[in-house]
Amino acid sequence: MAEKVTIATVARHARVSRQTVSNVINAPHIVREETRARVQEAIDALGYRANQAARQMRTGRSRLIAVRIEPTRDGINGSVLDRFLHGLTEAAEAAGYRTMLYTAADVEREIAAYDDLLSAYDLDGFVLTGTHHGDPRTAWLAARGVPFVTFGRPWDTPEAHPWVDVDGAAGTAEATRHLLARGHRRIGFLGWPTGSGVGDDRRSGWSQAMRAAGIEPSGWHRETEDGIAEGERLMRELLATAEPPTAVICASDSLALGALQVARAADPAVAVIGFDDTPVAAAVGLTSVSQPLGEAAARCVELLTAVLDGTHRTTDHVLLQPALVPRHTA
Repeated sequence: MAEKVTIATVARHARVSRQTVSNVINAPHIVREETRARVQEAIDALGYRANQAARQMRTGRSRLIAVRIEPTRDGINGSVLDRFLHGLTEAAEAAGYRTMLYTAADVEREIAAYDDLLSAYDLDGFVLTGTHHGDPRTAWLAARGVPFVTFGRPWDTPEAHPWVDVDGAAGTAEATRHLLARGHRRIGFLGWPTGSGVGDDRRSGWSQAMRAAGIEPSGWHRETEDGIAEGERLMRELLATAEPPTAVICASDSLALGALQVARAADPAVAVIGFDDTPVAAAVGLTSVSQPLGEAAARCVELLTAVLDGTHRTTDHVLLQPALVPRHTA
């Protein structure tokens, strides 16, 4: 009969103490990366499996976190959250956690899902996505003492809880400067209706960069719901104005793809830049702003672990920088 593999067996194989092995399993963030990798190699080589029930009794944790899958829209921008979810699952697993996915069509149903999930499972916490003004989800969880972090800022009270976000304004400002450097002066912006935290943030980077260049941009701004057809419609509207733009920046790749259908037929062709750098953007050669989604996911797990350990502050947050990916359209 093969000898049972225990923590002590793993410790001997990795040449570390049993406590270090326990830390790698239960609190990997406190172990140096080199040591953690060595212990993980030993765990994999020996086929060691921690006793989940015993571990939960020791730590008081289920090692289970939950995150929502957003409803499918046009299949383009949905890929952004898919990439984030992949990164979150991988980062959570590396930290010793499993990820539970759930779906909800709107905010009210999502809060109802919290209630159901907390009743049915011993969850450690939640990672919320898609924050907005007056977001009731964070208030509901905070009132019940449920640990959580958000991928997205709390737009009304920036220090309400730990969060990770991408600086959308910095991304559109970089896109605007890119176009200005190529001689464009009439640069339009296709965005979402005012009141969207993310949309307003992305629009502000464009308008600030334009004003910094001495250009008043108000005449080249249009708002709509997200979508390819909407982007096409607004692009036609802009090109019909007395002074049409020679370039446009869009709040999403969906809007940009719609705009591109019109822009390519214009004479001369109009430069187009999207946001999110989706696989479709890469396929059609659309210049777009890329978000560091893998890093965002890892930082969400890092902050949630700190919340669970009680070592966090409500002011803890991470604002990541996006990067422009130039291609054929601008």
